Amino acid sequence: MSWAAFSQWFGEIVDFVSHIYDGLPIWALPIFLVAVVLVAISTISLFILGIRAGSQLRRAARADASGADLAGEHEYLWVFMVPALNEETVIADSVGRLTEVQVTHKRILVINDGSDDGTGEVLAGISEPDLTVLTRVAPNARQGKSEALNDAWRYLHRVVLGEGRYRGWDPARVIVTIVDADGRLDRMAGRAARFFDDERVGGVQSQVRIYNRGGLVTVAQDLEFGVFGTVFQLGRTGWGTANMGGNGQFNRLAALDDIAVEDAEGRIGPWRAGRLTEDQDIGLRLIQAGWRGAQSSKVIIEQQGLHSLRALYRQRTRWAQGGWQVLDLLGPTARNRHVGFGPKLDQLWYLLTPVVQAWVGLSVVLSIVFLTTGISRPPLTVFIVVLAYVFSAMPGVIGVLLARRRSGIGEFFVGLLLAHLYLIYSWLIYPVVYRSLLRQLTGSKSWAKTKREAIAPAEAGPASASA
Repeated sequence: MSWAAFSQWFGEIVDFVSHIYDGLPIWALPIFLVAVVLVAISTISLFILGIRAGSQLRRAARADASGADLAGEHEYLWVFMVPALNEETVIADSVGRLTEVQVTHKRILVINDGSDDGTGEVLAGISEPDLTVLTRVAPNARQGKSEALNDAWRYLHRVVLGEGRYRGWDPARVIVTIVDADGRLDRMAGRAARFFDDERVGGVQSQVRIYNRGGLVTVAQDLEFGVFGTVFQLGRTGWGTANMGGNGQFNRLAALDDIAVEDAEGRIGPWRAGRLTEDQDIGLRLIQAGWRGAQSSKVIIEQQGLHSLRALYRQRTRWAQGGWQVLDLLGPTARNRHVGFGPKLDQLWYLLTPVVQAWVGLSVVLSIVFLTTGISRPPLTVFIVVLAYVFSAMPGVIGVLLARRRSGIGEFFVGLLLAHLYLIYSWLIYPVVYRSLLRQLTGSKSWAKTKREAIAPAEAGPASASA
């Protein structure tokens, strides 16, 4: 690059920055200035977490080469909890795959939470000695996933650890694993044991994948989970602040016991009632109680993606509202003495995600309005447009490339293409931030259950065939 070309480009940048806000209403200036700061912080955060994630991936590769992550599972009792409400199409497949998980000590607890379809009949047809079906009926049933899990937690203490083969088993050596009814847990899930050999670890999250990637929308969802798990979760693992994801979530029973609370009905349990994202809530509270959270890059759990945009909006609105709900944990997080200054800032930034998204989204909408109406006419050139595009797309591109971890020039260009699909998808579902905020402000906590797709016979697990 010649000095003249560089000087010209630099001059264009200075001219653009100097006049970018010319003509804007005075009230809009703080919105844009704060948005610029938020985007800058987000980009810096992404780079830091990406570097830290790379370190965790190298560490996992070394453990895999040495066989270290395959040892020690026999020292733990693995209790798989599967909440099920009207899951007749998928429950046999999920349970069948859990029977194939290669761990020495295992119990499977399925919570039939007041199903009125064929879920109960399907479960009754599964012959598996490690399986127990907990049937909840009205008026106690259908109170939310939190209470269903709390019911299983109480049963675990009262019956599984209170009598029979596992009576008196140390809660520090009991690993509670949450699997959604559509979940397909890795047969080698026992590899999570290596994390729990550190007595400070209270939770480990599996890497979530989408198994019905038959369309662009489900491919984008798979990328979404891949980016979050590989970049953000692995990046926080070294600090011990990786959060839980609800499906494929491993928790040390002693850690769950440590944060158990009493609900309005006087019932005790680790999960707080009324939380739309009970996984996020419990993960944050574990960290605040001094336990460490980790993300596994080796243990995989697959789940169904949603082909319908309408169903996707409904689901993501519920998840986003859960993000608004956990803002009440900002204070405890700021006061948390168990993590250092840097990880604490990252935790606070993570909690503020819905606020950041809402603010930046507002600035984008205002930019479009001001540009199309002629209120603002910044000195745009081809170079400035390309530069703005690169900076706006770069975080998503980096995230997707890290998540895919493929080598070769061909795979690089495929990654670029998928990254842009991911970016379009991210903006497509962006309105859920505001829809969820409206629901939170109006006190709406009702939710519509995600409808499952029927599983093709070729895809079904062993229990599906036997049932």
